[in-house]
Amino acid sequence: MSDEQVKYTLPESEIPTHWVNLLPDLPGDPIPPLNPQTQEPAGPDDLTPIFPMGLIQQEVSPEPEVEIPEEVREAYKLYRPTPLFRARRLERALDTPAHIYFKYEGVSPAGSHKPNSAIPQAYENAQAGVRKLATETGAGQWGSALALACSLFGIECEVFMVGASYDQKPYRRAMMETWGATVHRSPSNLTQAGQSQQSHPTGSLGIAISEAVEVAATNDDTNYALGSVLNHVCLHQTVIGQEAMAQMAMAGEEPDVVVGCVGGGSNFAGLTFPFVRRVLRGEARTRFVAAEPSACPTLTRGAYRYDFGDTVGMTPLLPMYTLGHDFVPPPMHAGGLRYHGDAPMLCGLVRHGVIEARAYGQNTSFEAAVRFARTEGIVPGPEPAHAIRALFDEAEAAKQAGEARVILLGLSGHGHFDMAAYDAYHAGRLEDVEFSEADMEAALERLPEAPAIA
Repeated sequence: MSDEQVKYTLPESEIPTHWVNLLPDLPGDPIPPLNPQTQEPAGPDDLTPIFPMGLIQQEVSPEPEVEIPEEVREAYKLYRPTPLFRARRLERALDTPAHIYFKYEGVSPAGSHKPNSAIPQAYENAQAGVRKLATETGAGQWGSALALACSLFGIECEVFMVGASYDQKPYRRAMMETWGATVHRSPSNLTQAGQSQQSHPTGSLGIAISEAVEVAATNDDTNYALGSVLNHVCLHQTVIGQEAMAQMAMAGEEPDVVVGCVGGGSNFAGLTFPFVRRVLRGEARTRFVAAEPSACPTLTRGAYRYDFGDTVGMTPLLPMYTLGHDFVPPPMHAGGLRYHGDAPMLCGLVRHGVIEARAYGQNTSFEAAVRFARTEGIVPGPEPAHAIRALFDEAEAAKQAGEARVILLGLSGHGHFDMAAYDAYHAGRLEDVEFSEADMEAALERLPEAPAIA
């Protein structure tokens, strides 16, 4: 057996003690979220109806690091630290001089990175005496993670699952129910928001968010939990990048480029933000590539404007790249990437040229995922399949340049609940869903009145 190391692991004692808060380091002047009624910067009072104060303080914290509660670190022990792999077999298959590493979050009980934020959100709500959390889920990964987290801290969980994914992935629903959650197909008839969107039977993350926010806002014992986009969610996910930094040091290498998929931005932020901080402080020259679906190309085709985070318009106005809050993306198997906007912090970094965004179709992404599975053994989720496609492009660029570049990939979760999509790909029935420019333009015309962003 060769002495080539493949897996880099850390002991539980190396679970990070603090989350990395990139907010103080962001380039440009701060662009705050707005109260849609007053057009004034949204403050803690705008968030208290649906979030506990512990999370609100994390959302607006000016501190560069935020301490992780000991109870959260104990729960992280269920699966953290997660492994870093050197993809040596893939390197040989691609015939590239690049050194390819991937940080694998699929070892969590829910099969993805999402428990990194679900656990601290459930903890803070439990500390505040909240009885139930309501949430949305696209592909089912966030709903699974929150169901798990609520079971750990004795809270009820109610999930509105995007209709297209609810139909495609029944066993995700079964997993949530196993952890004690109640799951509804969205749009449902249980909320006014859902009733108003029955003309969109496949649903969207924006619609499901509206339903969950409505439940939280109209029940005193219920709060809302969001799986992406907001600052505190990106904050929680930075355990990924901090561990990856330590593991890359074990390998004796520094990434030249970091690649991840983007739907709302939590996985990508979690891996990249600790590395991004070094770039913003002039300590490194790492490149960052964000891969999104061509059917929902928020970063590559969207407008940088103030918009609602949900379809009905119940959230504060967020500064972000958006396709329009009532734009309903076409159904596709990467359900976690079907979102009209993205995390404001991530969007700001794209706008300032720190992060490069690329869009890929379903078939080319699944082709890359299958090739990855046949060399590295892991069946990727449809979401990180897009990042693997971008990784292949970077590996080919290294080959053409004749440079042994170091590439770090974020493999955000496995695809064990997505085999219907792989079945469709193998049978030649997987469509490259078309993005509708006209639908986006119509949705952008309906954006709420808000100050222009300079």
